[in-house]
Amino acid sequence: MTVLKVCLNGGVRRDEHPAVPVTAAELAADAAECVTAGAGAVHLHPRGRDERESLDAARVAEAVTEVRRAAPGTPVGVSTGAWIEPDPRARVAAVRAWTVLPDFASVNAHEEGAEQVATALHERGVAVEAGLWTPEAAVAYRRWRVPVLRVLVECMRPDPVDALADAERILGALPAGGPPVLLHAEGPAVWPVLRDALRRGLSTRIGLEDTRTLPDGSVAAGNAELVAVAVALGAG
Repeated sequence: MTVLKVCLNGGVRRDEHPAVPVTAAELAADAAECVTAGAGAVHLHPRGRDERESLDAARVAEAVTEVRRAAPGTPVGVSTGAWIEPDPRARVAAVRAWTVLPDFASVNAHEEGAEQVATALHERGVAVEAGLWTPEAAVAYRRWRVPVLRVLVECMRPDPVDALADAERILGALPAGGPPVLLHAEGPAVWPVLRDALRRGLSTRIGLEDTRTLPDGSVAAGNAELVAVAVALGAG
């Protein structure tokens, strides 16, 4: 079954888009609107009091708890990106310290210590999403001994032609019969890659973390509008 995931905030600042949710209360309210608009899963980056992304147990617990209260029954996931905490040992320690567990968490296969972070998540009962940015990352992921919920094929180059070519290469590097795939991009390539995901019958995602604009180039009011447009295109 395919899923449309909304990526609520990432590291986006308010000066990049005024509607980006930062606090736990804002994340919860936005998640509820996005689920109503058609999102089937929520991906968020908890923020500290300084509004920086955080893996801190208290921040994760607050954000996940509030979103679950606002959107009951909707799977909620977080990131473990190395830009949040560069030390892989600290990322593992952070996961082991979480007091409220998300339903899933993404781990970028190209990052140092990725399999160890994935193992820590799996041992705690948190489903793992393997994030693949390149064909080389797909090769590294194939050596993992950790089961994953799904593979994220993440086309990070902004040019749509490049992003679609990356999607083809990364998908081609995956083993047949593996976990479900979610295909998405960032920036100008978001909508072409989302359409490609729909054409392929794959899950995808949309939200202010990935783009602040609609297919016509106009600025989206917020996450719920981005989700509604993706649903109208055939996602969800």
